[in-house]
Amino acid sequence: MLPLLALTGMAKEDLLRDFPAGSTPQEVGRRLAYHFIDGKHVYWGDTKNLGYYEVCTWNGALMWGRAMGDKVILQKMKERFDDFLTNYKENIPAKNHVDFNMFGSLPLSLYASFPQEESYKVMGLDYADSQWELPEKAKESEKRLARQGYTWQTRMWIDDMYMITIVQAWAYRTTGDRKYIDRAAHEMVKYLDELQRPNGLFYHAPDVPYYWGRGDGWMAVGLTEVLKALPKDSPYYKRIMKGYRKMMKSLLRYRNDEGLWNQLIDQPDFWTETSGSAMFTYAFIRGVKEGWLPAKTYAPAARKAWLALIPYINSNNDVTNICVGTGKKNDFNYYLDRPKMTGDYHGQAPYLWCAAALLEKE
Repeated sequence: MLPLLALTGMAKEDLLRDFPAGSTPQEVGRRLAYHFIDGKHVYWGDTKNLGYYEVCTWNGALMWGRAMGDKVILQKMKERFDDFLTNYKENIPAKNHVDFNMFGSLPLSLYASFPQEESYKVMGLDYADSQWELPEKAKESEKRLARQGYTWQTRMWIDDMYMITIVQAWAYRTTGDRKYIDRAAHEMVKYLDELQRPNGLFYHAPDVPYYWGRGDGWMAVGLTEVLKALPKDSPYYKRIMKGYRKMMKSLLRYRNDEGLWNQLIDQPDFWTETSGSAMFTYAFIRGVKEGWLPAKTYAPAARKAWLALIPYINSNNDVTNICVGTGKKNDFNYYLDRPKMTGDYHGQAPYLWCAAALLEKE
């Protein structure tokens, strides 16, 4: 790693481009993307629905493949998807929960690389539209949300701001229809107004006053994805940018000595958690490249975080120190004692997002 003095003299482009051997986004992305090809499918909790965390990793491999121009990995991802649709029909997610509906982002992402597959587009848009279509037996609370322009799946958990926005953002990219990105932005403003704390971070849920790393990570990435897709003339743009920058400023403050973030962000005695750290790193990288964040401050932070993440990949190309899937609980020790996973898709995915973002041209 270059000494601090050398880093201060590097241009922004070099900070996010020139990496030591073994730490380049080309190498790291290849290790993780090709490792994913033969991985087993994983399912959400005790349901038969394909896990959203596998979808996130799948999307990450596609992102990296497009950024690299790697047609082999893109074809492999298509073959995996076609096989899933044929041989795992019972595991195609339902359209009744934010964690299931985000599956729609996958066929839309595939469609971006394989536009001849019209069925991918149809499938993805069906998932995006069903988030705003009230079920026949909708509750009164769900009807009230719909009348206000929100998805009936709104539950005010910060995880939602990736699960809801990613499929709507992809639907907008695919069709150019502003209704999709307007839905995502309208929803995002509601979550910002109601959930962002004065310090810029977010509790895991309104009744759980803890800054859980991966939970805030979903919010950071959701903000990033909405801003990346949202036209600047949108009435929601300034509000979302304000919330994003407020969060990024706070994240700078709470980095640990490695330049990463802990399981509970504001607890210096907690352990380094890689999935949330990679999500925050992704938000920094995008922010610098898009010009949303001052490069002088955030490019060195993004570089340090990326380089610090690499040693957490083991010789089997599995990311370590990943917090196990975690529901909300108003218990400090619950978060402290969460088991650490290796190779879990919650961690594999954001590493791939970072590698792709580093490769993509500004």
